[in-house]
Amino acid sequence: MYYTQEQIDRANQADLVSFLQSQGEQLTRAGNEYRWKRHDSLTVRGNKWYRHSQSKGGGPVDFVMEFFGKSFTEAVELLTGEKGAVPPPDRPCPASLSDFRLPPPNSDNRTARNYLTAARRIDEDVTGFFFARGDIYEDAAHHNAVFVGRDEDGIPRYAHSKGTAGNFRLDVKGSDKAFNFCYRGESDRLFVFEAPVDLLSFLCLFKKAWQKQSYLSLGGVGEKALLRFLSDRPNIKTVYLCLDSDQAGNDACSRLAELVPEGYTVHRLVPLFKDWNEVLQHRAEITDGKYIREAVYGLKEPPQEETVEIIRMSEVDTQTVEWLWEPYIPFGKVTIVQGNPGEGKTTFALRLAAACTTGGTLPGMKPLPPFQVIYQTAEDGLGDTVKPRLIEAEADLDRVLVIDEAKRELTLSDERIEKAITQNEARLIILDPIQAYMGEKTDMNRANEVRPMFRRLADVAERTGCAVILIGHLNKAAGGQSAYRGLGSIDFRAAARSVLLIGRVKREPNVRVIVHDKSSLAPEGKPVAFCLDPETGFSWIGEYDITADELLSGAGGNTTTKTEQAEKLILDLLADGKELASEDIVKAAAEAGISERTVKNARRNLDTRIEVIRRGNQWYYRRNEAKSAK
Repeated sequence: MYYTQEQIDRANQADLVSFLQSQGEQLTRAGNEYRWKRHDSLTVRGNKWYRHSQSKGGGPVDFVMEFFGKSFTEAVELLTGEKGAVPPPDRPCPASLSDFRLPPPNSDNRTARNYLTAARRIDEDVTGFFFARGDIYEDAAHHNAVFVGRDEDGIPRYAHSKGTAGNFRLDVKGSDKAFNFCYRGESDRLFVFEAPVDLLSFLCLFKKAWQKQSYLSLGGVGEKALLRFLSDRPNIKTVYLCLDSDQAGNDACSRLAELVPEGYTVHRLVPLFKDWNEVLQHRAEITDGKYIREAVYGLKEPPQEETVEIIRMSEVDTQTVEWLWEPYIPFGKVTIVQGNPGEGKTTFALRLAAACTTGGTLPGMKPLPPFQVIYQTAEDGLGDTVKPRLIEAEADLDRVLVIDEAKRELTLSDERIEKAITQNEARLIILDPIQAYMGEKTDMNRANEVRPMFRRLADVAERTGCAVILIGHLNKAAGGQSAYRGLGSIDFRAAARSVLLIGRVKREPNVRVIVHDKSSLAPEGKPVAFCLDPETGFSWIGEYDITADELLSGAGGNTTTKTEQAEKLILDLLADGKELASEDIVKAAAEAGISERTVKNARRNLDTRIEVIRRGNQWYYRRNEAKSAK
């Protein structure tokens, strides 16, 4: 259709505030201007608009083409409400397909290639694929990178020029936004992006078998290219909206999901940073390969039948577990530490927190650089109990953080947990005890109430990579199996990837043992003990022979039993005045199923009943007959 210059001028004199309000869009006043809720960095005033995030603006016709995905003639019609006339034979309509010409290419693509690989860090094999097809090239006049969109017959119908220096970007005159930059695969899945650079960045991040899928750039957030692509490709069944992680992207995803015709499944993939190129720029820092902040499934589902989304294990990226203390406490997962009151749970938690803030270690723990720790307690005073004990543990107090609960109590599903972890780059959060953070309306014995709360907390741990430790009390069911001694629903234990049990050894009241009672990510670690001596204070003992059920039963565990066995074995070996090297005693004990640690404990218990003699580099033992006879 053809519009006169007078009609075009009327369109460009339209009041954008009134136009947006007539389209049902929400605006907020900011002085003499208005902000558009859908694009919070964009302001309008009269017939002018300006997008601050891109230093770009213009008049109403440009605005409608940019943000509503309309062609030039469609934009004039929408703004004026007037139909165009058939163009005179000697004059084509403005921006018609006959006006569309690809900018002349440069003799080589060196500048454009360098811009995409060096400045945008897009892999050369990805850019090379599209350069070879002619879907990306460098124009001769300005050395811009030109992204070409083709129709189903391969005919160029659209082109976008992106400056290789500065912020220049512009659709080539006559471009039809219905045919944007894309790649057509044979599978039934389509991934949708705001810009070509984000599309290319996504391919670099998820490169495995990428040519099977289809990918589409919208050239903004308009729906025109998406609807045309779906119309031309009836094999598409699932649409993944991969728009920017900002308010404009959020709003566009909601709008596009509604506009997608019935019969499609629509999901959203939210990038870890604002957009996919920013994620690519930080790829080296994301060691766990988790480039997606959130996957929102089911924005739209086919109404006629229920579908089950299937994840093929061949498409799942293998990820290694990061450990705070292997194999007891993983990063990015929930760990529960439980035990009876007064048996060392808080002492252990504070010692762990102190070590993390200074780069210290626990037995068998690999050194880590110091990091921030969030410590929440509902049972101990910060000033009179927690801080003095942290000082005693030699913690870096500047790295121990507490979420202020003065105005609102914290719960496991509170959004402040994730914000505090992210804002402070914390790698460990401890909540002591679990029961205090369930929320007053949550029945901790009801699985249907516990599961969603733990699921949200586990998702927070997964997204942030932070280790989450929950301190829990045991119930009073004495003698029961350890799996059923946790207070509240068994789902507490089921949701945790690791469960540690801390208890007091009956025959050694100063000794506390940490037993690895559940481990979903690695073989269970050996029990580890520490001493709380009234005179000398805290000290690590090391490995200890005892089971969770034995520790809970109060029987003292097989450490006590085997220690007594070891004592008898040593005395028997040294009977009749025999003298043996220490390594021979250890070997004999090993054959009897007694560990070297237990032998050392037994030797200490025997004290003066045996004599220790050193010859060269070897230690020898014999009975002190005078002491043994007493």
